[in-house]
Amino acid sequence: MFELENFKLLYPLLLIIPFLFLYFIKFSSSQTKKTCQSTSFEFPKAYPLIGHLLAVLKQKKDERFRWLTSLVHNSPNSTFVMHRPLGQKSILTGNPANVQHILKTRFPLYEKGPLHKTILEDLLGDGIFNSDGDVWKFQRQVASHEFSTKSLRNFVETVVDIELSDRLIPILSDAAKNQTVLDLQDILQRFTFDNICKIAFGYDPEYLSPSLPDAKFAVAFEDAVMISTQRFRTFFPITWKIRRFLNIGSEKKLKEAVSEIRNFAKSLVSQKKQGMLKNLEGFHSSESDDLLSRFLKSGHSDENFVTDIVISFILAGRDTTSSALTWFYWLLYKNKHVEEEIIKEINKNRGKQSNKTEHSSVLEEVKDMVYIHAALYESMRLYPPVPLDTKQANANDVLPDGTLVQKGSWVTYHPYAMGRMESIWGIDWAEYRPERWLEVGTGEVNWKFVPKDPYSYPVFQAGPRVCLGKDMAFLQMKRVVAGILERFRVVPVVDDGFEPVYIPNLTAKMQGGLQVRFEERVSIE
Repeated sequence: MFELENFKLLYPLLLIIPFLFLYFIKFSSSQTKKTCQSTSFEFPKAYPLIGHLLAVLKQKKDERFRWLTSLVHNSPNSTFVMHRPLGQKSILTGNPANVQHILKTRFPLYEKGPLHKTILEDLLGDGIFNSDGDVWKFQRQVASHEFSTKSLRNFVETVVDIELSDRLIPILSDAAKNQTVLDLQDILQRFTFDNICKIAFGYDPEYLSPSLPDAKFAVAFEDAVMISTQRFRTFFPITWKIRRFLNIGSEKKLKEAVSEIRNFAKSLVSQKKQGMLKNLEGFHSSESDDLLSRFLKSGHSDENFVTDIVISFILAGRDTTSSALTWFYWLLYKNKHVEEEIIKEINKNRGKQSNKTEHSSVLEEVKDMVYIHAALYESMRLYPPVPLDTKQANANDVLPDGTLVQKGSWVTYHPYAMGRMESIWGIDWAEYRPERWLEVGTGEVNWKFVPKDPYSYPVFQAGPRVCLGKDMAFLQMKRVVAGILERFRVVPVVDDGFEPVYIPNLTAKMQGGLQVRFEERVSIE
């Protein structure tokens, strides 16, 4: 995460004034040209003291992420060393061997680290995505119980299916009848927010209701994620720290957003404590043994710590899944043949499940959707919900490709770039082709899913920090895909030639959302 945020405080530029003249005189000769895959690519030159700052400043703000992607793609070992001011370095890699080294082989060496924690502490505190060591291990151990087979069945059959049939489908039916245009990204965020609150906290926010109510929490969450991401992008962290100290600009907005978020999360914790207390006093309660209950029962009663946990799981359960599904429906629109194959699979599985009991049908039907599974994997290859992931080295090291790592350096692996590398996916990497994940099955099984190794496809991380909610996310997404597509065609309302913009915040978004119409299917085709 090396993009540079807009400077509102100008004094840091004083550090580079002596170099500006040099920049304008020599910039045309300051680029090192290298050849990769028969094309000429210009690598930026690092200057003393200021490193690659001038090269970063040259890039337009909305082009910097793609520029960083191109640095990874064109580096001979798929690794680029970014020189930051005053001798600091950040390493950006798309090399699978390096990813395995970071996430597994030398896992204890590469932590979130103090810089990462400082940047995200206002939003995430000591939550699972911003902690290391025993604090991280404790949260992961407690959370792992939430993803047992029993919990997954409960999630699909009593949470996702009810939210789908009682809320989502009626809203889409009404939109289809009235030819209403909806923002699919917003609808999916509402859906996943309700789901994660129900399954993890035993609370129903009713965010996906027919009126599509405004929610201060949702707006605050968007603002907090965006501004926290901007902190990562600055070459001069002192700028945002001063703004935070003075409580001005974006940092004032972040403080207000975080206050809204934490108040919401604390209310969930307080309600859960009261419900558990009633149980102890002999009152009948519908409290389930959800994730929040488990943390409170574990003996950690510190309200701030449990609040951190709640916020982290909302981030994971709401934003990543809705992002993946939004891009999935866009790719379906661009690849009609994939949608046709999915409709065939939905129809076939419905017939197979008709002879099974009602209790088992929903979960088994979702599990049997192999082509949809592959189509989702393929969409996340091109548009990963988490575009980058950064670690900090706590000791000197050498990556497998020979890159030297100094203690304290940021090391970032780049799932977005890796999903678009010919060396990993072949010459047809740009094609949306679910079949690359499939082999022809035997008997009544048309397809068999064959995963890539997780270090070539680190969309869910890998190693000890591999995503705990991966199976739950896929069950949810597959049920939503089947539930929507068996009833509707999803038709984006866009001009010819329109291409959506991928926004690489902590979790990725589609810029401006995805405006769509829903058309009722006469029958499954």
